[in-house]
Amino acid sequence: MIKKGMFIEINFTARIADSQRVFDTTKKEIAEKNNFHENHDYSPIIICVGHKDIIQGLDEQLIGKEIKEYTFNIPAEKGFGKKNHELIKLVPSSLFAQQNIKPVPGLQINLNEIIGTIRSVSGGRTIVDFNHPLAGKDLTYEVEILREIKDIKEKVASIITQITKKFEITITNDEIEIKSDIKEDSQEKLKEEIKERIPEIKEIKFSKEENAT
Repeated sequence: MIKKGMFIEINFTARIADSQRVFDTTKKEIAEKNNFHENHDYSPIIICVGHKDIIQGLDEQLIGKEIKEYTFNIPAEKGFGKKNHELIKLVPSSLFAQQNIKPVPGLQINLNEIIGTIRSVSGGRTIVDFNHPLAGKDLTYEVEILREIKDIKEKVASIITQITKKFEITITNDEIEIKSDIKEDSQEKLKEEIKERIPEIKEIKFSKEENAT
């Protein structure tokens, strides 16, 4: 039975409930069928249950389950949130001209480091929705729970992979050395995260390794 704090490996396919349109998957064949990015690595992922590695609704649904396949229905408020109408803004079209952007409905834009979707264009005014594109959508997740992860090195690797793909891990007793390209200002936060998720690790050291993988 899966418990909070347990590391597990899963495959999943995520759909918008009302249309059944696939918007995310770990399976290469489904990604190809839906014309997803070719350069992405479609493969099972390792998560730590209850630590927000995935959306809240799915995280909660996994607790108490067995290692097998499930289909979960996730309401919008536990997915990407309800749509906040205060995040739908009227933006002068002149701002787009300054960035050499031609505003058209459906276009995703980055405006002052905030991602939004253009909903309508009328004269000199453009309505932009800064909600997450899936806000307000109920979701369906088809999940295959593959195995529990017990190896400490594999657990640590799953956490570091969220930051960088270039690293080497050496574990001696309850100490760990990480050779990576992780910047110093991110190392302390990563140490805290590893110790919180894997309490048996007492000491973590970082060192630079340009060719770490």
